[in-house]
Amino acid sequence: MAQYVRDVMTPAVTSVRPDASLVEAAELMRTQDIGDVLVAQDGALVGMLTDRDITLRAVAEGVDPLTVSAQSVCTPAPVTVRPDDPVSTAAALMRTHAVRRLPVVEDGHPLGMLSIGDLAQEQDPDSALADISRAAPDRWPGTSVT
Repeated sequence: MAQYVRDVMTPAVTSVRPDASLVEAAELMRTQDIGDVLVAQDGALVGMLTDRDITLRAVAEGVDPLTVSAQSVCTPAPVTVRPDDPVSTAAALMRTHAVRRLPVVEDGHPLGMLSIGDLAQEQDPDSALADISRAAPDRWPGTSVT
């Protein structure tokens, strides 16, 4: 069983500039089949933007997603973990802060992402959450990702 975050994290980092529009961020999420992007400036983490942030903090408020920036809607200074942190520390942070994803950061620079699904696949591979996390993403009929 993995002991450290680096052993279970997703090593890819998908980020947008702070001034990127919400449409740009949402298109990137769709293309990458992810529900969040990191907001970064010059390689340093500024915040984290989720599909839920876009929905609740922008669309539900009636703002124009073409003119609103990622930074204005993202969660600034999100809770993070380091690659050398124990997996148990990451799980405790998720529980304490009621978050499903943690950016993995070293020296202020994002290296990857750790999700609750990553932990489920590692710690309880037969669980329903692990099965869901391994499944291919749903697609709307008639849409394609290019």
